[in-house]
Amino acid sequence: MFTGIIEEIGEIQSIKKGDKSSRLLIKANKVLKDTKIGDSISTNGVCLTVTSISSNSFEADVMAETLRKSNLGDLKKLNKVNLERALSIKSRLGGHIVSGHIDGVGKIVDFTKEDNAVWITIKAPTEILKYVVLKGSIAIDGVSLTVAYVDDEIFKVSIIPHTGEETILLNKKTGETVNLECDVIGKYVEKLLKLDDKKTEVKENTITEDFLKNNGFL
Repeated sequence: MFTGIIEEIGEIQSIKKGDKSSRLLIKANKVLKDTKIGDSISTNGVCLTVTSISSNSFEADVMAETLRKSNLGDLKKLNKVNLERALSIKSRLGGHIVSGHIDGVGKIVDFTKEDNAVWITIKAPTEILKYVVLKGSIAIDGVSLTVAYVDDEIFKVSIIPHTGEETILLNKKTGETVNLECDVIGKYVEKLLKLDDKKTEVKENTITEDFLKNNGFL
């Protein structure tokens, strides 16, 4: 689990591509402290397992499913990435609960400056937008942000100067993609409602003509 509060900006040192997978070597500093092989580091919002580590970098494997669901396959050497170590018991939950399991990608369609803030407009698929609610939380490339506007095609967030300086979001360009992870609470609510609907249908279907006859109704 993560909080969506980025600890540092890393840099892609190399990418070894397999048939449907890849291995990333990422230059870092702060997130390496107390990190060991097998630990998780959120990389642009994607939970990756550290497979090797040195004094100034770590390696992680990216499987095919992750490449399909995220924008990690678009990374190139020297690209910057948002990094965050997994949440510890002692950590403050400054953002929101982020699993590092990407729901899909969105596309940046506009940047608009408003005084000290920058509005980012993101176009997203319907299957993601259904979980996006006004004033709710969403992780964008691993950054915990508050939804300030949403409709059937796009949503908007507002970036304060500190977030702009500490993450890669404002280094992105219009047309580029971002990894999106919706608040997990909405997904659980949807699953529970579907289960209740199925139980209701089963109960209704158990009342047959024979059942009514045997119980003196016919």
